[in-house]
Order: sequence, then structure tokens, then C-alpha cells
Amino acid sequence: MLATVCLAAGPTVETTTLRIVVKTLKGTPVERASVIVRFNEGRSLRKLGRQVRTNWETRTNSEGVAKIPPIPKGKILVQVIAKGYQTFGQEFEIDEDEKTLEIQLNPPQPQYSVHQ
Repeated sequence: MLATVCLAAGPTVETTTLRIVVKTLKGTPVERASVIVRFNEGRSLRKLGRQVRTNWETRTNSEGVAKIPPIPKGKILVQVIAKGYQTFGQEFEIDEDEKTLEIQLNPPQPQYSVHQ
């Protein structure tokens, strides 16, 4: 006797390929900046019965580019941390199949002290 079992797959997760370009205000690429991307919809995602990764950490290359593997479309939080620059953090709504985000980092603000 032959039995067939069908497993119902949950809804498929649409993904996007994300490329992040990090530069200074003068347009110079920022090398080895830490780039953190967090899918920010606040729900559990599954693709083919497996949990979909929702956090990524990487560094920019010598051209200031960080490539993120396919991520779920929707609201994401991008944080960029680089030595000698202000930390960047912003939410983005991503609905394209491929997206390039260009981020400009500001120089640090001067320190204030009552002892000057």
C-alpha cells in the first residue's frame, strides 16, 4: 500500500537583495565600517518550514560597499558604525527586488566640557 503525504507550506517570503554604500560627506568611501541590518516587522518568518534569518552584521569593503544576502521585504533598521564618524541609524521600507542604500556619515561633534 502506498501513502502520499502532503505538507502544506506556509506563505512564501518575498526577499530583496540589499547593497549598502557608506561614504563621507565629501563622497570618500568608508572602509571597514560595521553595518548592522535588522528586519523590523516584529513577526516570525518561515520559508519552506525553516526560520528566516532577520539580523545581519558585516563590514564595508575598500569601496565602502556592504552586500547583504537576500532579506525579507518590509521595514528594516540599518545601523552603521565607523571609527571617527557619528553612528548612523535609520529605518527603511524596502519593497523592491534589488535596492541600493547610500549612507553619508557625519564627522564627530566636538566635545563640550565645563573645564575649558
